[in-house]
Amino acid sequence: VQLQASGGGSVQAGGSLRLTCTISGTYRQINSVGWYRRPPRKQRELVASISGDSSMNYLESVKGRFTAFIDADENSLNLQMNNLKPEDSAVYYCNAEVELLGSPTSQNYWGQGTQVTVSS
Repeated sequence: VQLQASGGGSVQAGGSLRLTCTISGTYRQINSVGWYRRPPRKQRELVASISGDSSMNYLESVKGRFTAFIDADENSLNLQMNNLKPEDSAVYYCNAEVELLGSPTSQNYWGQGTQVTVSS
């Protein structure tokens, strides 16, 4: 299973970016997916997640500005980020909890980080 993230970049405050995480490989099912970020000199934090029952969870500070969604045709997880603020600057990582064929347990997979920089 591989996760490939893309879409980071540099924008001014108030701008928008869309992050995409393409999931490839062989697996039985995906239990949940999510986006995390690690701001400079801070701990990694969950930004948005989508569970198998389609329930969603967002970091309080991004509610109303960020939207996570799945593109089934592209087998990708996306994060639409609007009205970006300097405090959103971070390395963003996608994550998937995946059940592999023939395995009774799920495993966590991570995409490579993608840098988002928001200038004031």
